[in-house]
Amino acid sequence: MAEIYFDNSSTTRVCREAAEAVMETMTENYGNPSSLHRKGFLAEQTMRGARENVASLLAVQPEEVYFTSGGTESNNLALFGAARARKKRGKRIVTTAIEHPSVLNVMKRLEQEGFEVVYLKPDKEGRIAPEQIFEAVTPQTILVSIMKVNNELGSVLPVEAAAEAIARAKAPALLHVDAVQAFGKLALRPERAGADLMSMSGHKIHGPKGVGALYVRRGVHLEPLTFGGGQEKDVRPGTESVPLIAGLGAAVAALPDPASELPRMRALNGLLRAGLAEIPGVAVNSPADGLPYILNFSAGSVRAETMLHFLSDKGIYVSSGSACSKGRESYVLRAAGLPHERIASSLRLSFSRFNTADEAQSFLAALKEGLAVLSIRG
Repeated sequence: MAEIYFDNSSTTRVCREAAEAVMETMTENYGNPSSLHRKGFLAEQTMRGARENVASLLAVQPEEVYFTSGGTESNNLALFGAARARKKRGKRIVTTAIEHPSVLNVMKRLEQEGFEVVYLKPDKEGRIAPEQIFEAVTPQTILVSIMKVNNELGSVLPVEAAAEAIARAKAPALLHVDAVQAFGKLALRPERAGADLMSMSGHKIHGPKGVGALYVRRGVHLEPLTFGGGQEKDVRPGTESVPLIAGLGAAVAALPDPASELPRMRALNGLLRAGLAEIPGVAVNSPADGLPYILNFSAGSVRAETMLHFLSDKGIYVSSGSACSKGRESYVLRAAGLPHERIASSLRLSFSRFNTADEAQSFLAALKEGLAVLSIRG
């Protein structure tokens, strides 16, 4: 039975280039990059190459890229680091109600530390209007954190408007962008967007798990979360995981041009939308202008978990909400104001460059079968 993997926003299969880079640095080029001998130099050279690959994709300087253990650590480091470094300038933080848990849970902690956090509510398709951001950002705002692409609905948020709002309010705020779902899929340019901080993850782009990166604009000061031997310019000290960093660098190098891949993703997304529109009781939740790599829909009267397991038995892998929510009702769809019945049956399809139109047709056939069989059982 051939597998169909439509859960790429949760994680991706490691590409051959990344797997080979990891293996080489674990078995051959295994030196500590801080060591002064040749093995150390080669390891440091490998790490430098990976940093340059990430920097090149973002059109930033290599010294503005810091390696982390993934998107969660990047978000934590950016938010705690920025808020605590700027707390003498104000206490107001602006974010959205549909951020990833690694942002929202940091915000809860910052509220306990005395910061005021404003949560912007989305419309029914997960969009945030620029006007909401302009209204929320005041001269007392020290930090704005807004994701580029929502991980459940695929809605694209107005990052540039956030930068403009900060400038218009003359606020001392830094702009953090969680770009985990956008990295490698959209042409990200932090400097052009006005972002001071940007989080990325390796395992969303066919790299290994356990590695990510944080862009920190030159001149921005962050309070570190950990203290050690000075690696990553003391922003994120600790012996670097060269194998994982090499895998991230190789995965970035293997990425197709985001702009050239978008038309194929739009066609795949459109094929599925058209197929879903023909199935009675099914409703699409993702906005038409969202990132085409993500398609969220509600499967009629069949609960998401029930349909997910039916599809899984057929070798088709999808998700219900965010992987980090472990099956709990989606707070993103709840914040968007969708009724409980739509939320309870919601499933997310998420694609990568390895998915095909034939897989989409096979999924639609399996979904129709599942709706027929499971509705009778219900």
